[in-house]
Amino acid sequence: MSGKNILVERKNEIGFITLNRPEKSNTFNVPFAKELNSALLELEREDDVRVIIIKAAGKHFSTGIALEEFKDKNTSEYREFIHLMDEHNHTIARMKKLVITSVKGYAIANGAGLVYASDFTIASEDAKFGTTAINLGLICLGPAVPLSRLVGRKKTLELILTGDIISAQEAEKLGLVNHVVPSEKLEEKTIEWAEKFAQKSSLALQIGKRGIYQMQDLPYHQAIDYMGELFASLCMSQDAKEGVQAFLEKRKPLWKKH
Repeated sequence: MSGKNILVERKNEIGFITLNRPEKSNTFNVPFAKELNSALLELEREDDVRVIIIKAAGKHFSTGIALEEFKDKNTSEYREFIHLMDEHNHTIARMKKLVITSVKGYAIANGAGLVYASDFTIASEDAKFGTTAINLGLICLGPAVPLSRLVGRKKTLELILTGDIISAQEAEKLGLVNHVVPSEKLEEKTIEWAEKFAQKSSLALQIGKRGIYQMQDLPYHQAIDYMGELFASLCMSQDAKEGVQAFLEKRKPLWKKH
């Protein structure tokens, strides 16, 4: 269900979430964060949606948490508030479906964190990324978690502690972005990626995403064994049998809905 701050659409097995506070540069406040998380969970439950795209209305993807939200809270209230601002980081990592962020303009602070937490990112040439809270006497610790999984400790320290803003091209070199495209090609390229995944076995994608996320917390040899167990379970599935048979028969596979 669409809300005031977040719009939800479905087209051809793709779910679209639009950040819809353009007059505030899509900054996070409490209703915005709640609606975003609810939209992700809503599309996760829908069998007809295979891939999810998060895009933005207006000029910028998201410039972080609205500064007025930091006023007049006690420690307990700040703890609850920050947990809500970080909730999408948990949700996306736990989802079975793939989440693609389509980024234009600025993706700053919590906006950058949402990009780093997503599974894939397509960015326009004019996109900028930064974990800039350090410049306000705060610090982007929530975004640091998915960031560190992408670039390692030293680069995470650099980006979090300097607050430097980087270009889409540098973000691509660092592995924060999958592709950089001209602004007029952003929507087309993002949908092209979503359609690519929508044509694949949703079960295989689910197992692949779960395995790759969870292996990051395991020792090397344990990770190999864990991934082997997941692969073995996938081999027993109807999708795996159908995929092999379709290849041998030179036809497109008919995947089950999962």
